Amino acid sequence: MRATANGIEICYEVFGEPGGRPVVLIMGLGAQMIGWPEELIGPLVESGHRVVRFDNRDVGLSTHFTPADGQAPAPSYTLDDMADDTAGLMDVLGWESAHVVGASMGGMIAQALAIRHPARVRTLTSIMSTPGPRVGQATEAAMTVLTAPAPQDRDEALARAVETARVIGSPGYEMDVERVTRVAAESYDRAFDPAGTARQFIAIRRSGDRTEGLRGLSAPALVIHGEDDPLITLEGGTATADAIPGAKLLTFPGMGHDLPRPLCPVIAEAIAELTGRG
Repeated sequence: MRATANGIEICYEVFGEPGGRPVVLIMGLGAQMIGWPEELIGPLVESGHRVVRFDNRDVGLSTHFTPADGQAPAPSYTLDDMADDTAGLMDVLGWESAHVVGASMGGMIAQALAIRHPARVRTLTSIMSTPGPRVGQATEAAMTVLTAPAPQDRDEALARAVETARVIGSPGYEMDVERVTRVAAESYDRAFDPAGTARQFIAIRRSGDRTEGLRGLSAPALVIHGEDDPLITLEGGTATADAIPGAKLLTFPGMGHDLPRPLCPVIAEAIAELTGRG
């Protein structure tokens, strides 16, 4: 499905019965909505939630800010603009407020949404994220794979996805090569735009630190982080939890910068417990 929100087109998908507790899932840097594991969405739906996932601007089937030939560079934006995209999608869905869950850059967007529009956020779940670009900085190996030159074709894109997963994924869990490859193939076929990912990365860098804004939040919050995350190290999660009053910090040994299938039911249960309180 498509919606016009905050002046752009957003591609989204909804799961669960009308009337369920509304949950918004926000994906991370360069990742499309299909990156959310079915093993996480399924338990959320089964526990009574109405779940929406969507493509952020500049990825997937949502609006891309590609400059036209001979025109000025693509307009710059920040995570605040992406948070407003999310609020606009909620307007289209008729949701005055929702439980907001973000992973990686999506966690940053979720934080920005809670700061900018506190009445719209019933609960906040920030997964493998950070309150600012200087906290939880990536290891050298993770940064190297993140900033590698863009793949030139489909085969290279699939191989790069597997390589990246090996570097930043969860060392305590066996990597699901079949799933990584499948999601990479579907993502490439939907929309391959490395420049869009680069613009999102610039948005992160331009957005500054959210620590002081997080200190003013009153919504119940859950912070989830892998203890072996090389892309946003554990410091990012602890700093997020320390900044939000009353936030619960849940960490997992062996979890890196991904959502391992065996942990998805546990994470879904923790989110459901939070939304029950919110």
